[in-house]
Amino acid sequence: MAEADLDAIIRQLAKQQTKALTAAVKKRRDALLARAAKAKDAAGKAQGKALATAAYEQGLAAAKRLQTAADNAADAYARAMRKAAEDAAAAAAAASKPKADDKPKATAKSKTAKSKPAKAAGDKAETKPAKTGAKKKAAKKAKR
Repeated sequence: MAEADLDAIIRQLAKQQTKALTAAVKKRRDALLARAAKAKDAAGKAQGKALATAAYEQGLAAAKRLQTAADNAADAYARAMRKAAEDAAAAAAAASKPKADDKPKATAKSKTAKSKPAKAAGDKAETKPAKTGAKKKAAKKAKR
């Protein structure tokens, strides 16, 4: 069962639950009809039959909702597993394929060229940090 698809297992378990629920609904309907048959007056019999019919319809609707929810869950699981497999295959293909960007590139700048000068510490003092930890970060940046 370890190699079985879980979406198939979800569907199988839902089918079993639906059958059990349907059997319980029918048993309940039969019990209500039997109680209606024992009623002394016609109004009691009619009320019992109506109750049995309503209980049966509601039970079957619940069983149908259960089956639909299980089908949706199984479909969602199957889609997620397909996407995960595609993502894993794409990641494996990307990892095994050498990138052209890995080679060092020659730059037009000379090694003696200097980068932009750093801003003076006085420029940083104009802005006040909003958070407590931001003061320490601003101080560290000013020292650089």
